[in-house]
Amino acid sequence: MAEPTSLDQIAERVERLLVRHEELQRTNQLLHQQVQSLQGERDSLKSRLNAARARIDALLDRLPPGSAPTAATREDDTA
Repeated sequence: MAEPTSLDQIAERVERLLVRHEELQRTNQLLHQQVQSLQGERDSLKSRLNAARARIDALLDRLPPGSAPTAATREDDTA
C-alpha cells in the first residue's frame, strides 16, 4: 500500500471536518427546537402563575376588612 500523500491526508481531514460540521448543525437544530419548546413551556407556566395570583388576589379582596393577613404576615408564613 502506498504512503498517503499530504494532499490525500488533507482531503481526508477535510472530509472528517465536513462530517463533523454536519453533525454539529444537526445538534444545533435539535437544541434550537428544545429551546423553543422550553420557552413555550416557560411562557405557559408564567401565564398559569399570573392567573393563580389573580385568583388569590380576588379571594383576598372578598375577605371582610380586618381579616386579611398583612403582607408581612404572609411573608412570615412562607419563611
